[in-house]
Amino acid sequence: MGVGSIASKALYRKAILRLVININCFNEEQTLPQVLDDLPEVLPGISEIRIQIIDDGSSDKTADIARQHSTHLIQHKQNRGLGHAFKTGVDAAISSGCDIFLNTDGDHQYPAASIPALIQPILAGQADIVIGNRQPWTVEHFSPLKRIFHRISNFLVNQLIDVRVPDTVSGFRAYSADALMRLNPSVGYSYTLDTIVQADRKGLRIRSIPIPVNAPTRPSRLYANIYQYMLQSSINILWTYIVYKPFTTFNLAAVFFLFPAAFLLLRFLNFYLHGQGNGHIQSLIISTIGFSLTGILFSLGVIAKLISYNRNFIEELLFQEKMRRWHQARSSSEI
Repeated sequence: MGVGSIASKALYRKAILRLVININCFNEEQTLPQVLDDLPEVLPGISEIRIQIIDDGSSDKTADIARQHSTHLIQHKQNRGLGHAFKTGVDAAISSGCDIFLNTDGDHQYPAASIPALIQPILAGQADIVIGNRQPWTVEHFSPLKRIFHRISNFLVNQLIDVRVPDTVSGFRAYSADALMRLNPSVGYSYTLDTIVQADRKGLRIRSIPIPVNAPTRPSRLYANIYQYMLQSSINILWTYIVYKPFTTFNLAAVFFLFPAAFLLLRFLNFYLHGQGNGHIQSLIISTIGFSLTGILFSLGVIAKLISYNRNFIEELLFQEKMRRWHQARSSSEI
């Protein structure tokens, strides 16, 4: 069920619309003040703006700056990674009864001036998720290799979904309350890819809007260099395929072993029929191993597919629980 759900219909009928601006931070004392100063104090169509900072185990003065600006501060005792920080922010936003959740980072990469444009399609009921498209192939401080890899990774991710998303790894996004409750991002790999694929499969509407990008204030802490970025991104994409297209992925892997195994078996049979089988027994052994791996991979695909059905049932239960928390928060604040 998408934007036509009870939650979505109720959301846009309410006189009070709450926006939670979620800022993920890890040792951002140098840039966080500018990020907070740039945030809008009022927005058309929004009655209440809540600034929420997720301090992901910072060892600098990030938390002190958050307190000085009277933000809602949530702290991790140790650094758990961007995926965990995002999930913490989502859970807190649902429990606060937010109507729109806007996610950004504390490194000042994303321009606060684009916030009104980012939330407008949700306010108008035209989208459930709006992604800020940095147009990475035009960003000057991105290396040519990074720009090329962005295009390749975007293409691969877009093969999994029915809607074209130009910048699949952009973290500058706005979510409706309904989308927020229906998504269950995994924290073990890139939540940006995960939420896009989930949203498409759940029938949520995704839109992208072009945004500028602020000049970099520091080197990326997520990756040491472009090659680590490419390796980790490739692993993230592969893992996304395994999670959301397990049967297809494992079957393709099975075919990789099936054809060589069949070739070696036919080769052995050819020699055997000509009375030369004793000298080519290694072909039979390797062929047997190949067929065994093919069977194992096919079985894994079937098992993974069955597990995905079970995941759907669990996610429906999670949605009901999130809905209960959201309604409870709305009811408590309206008394």
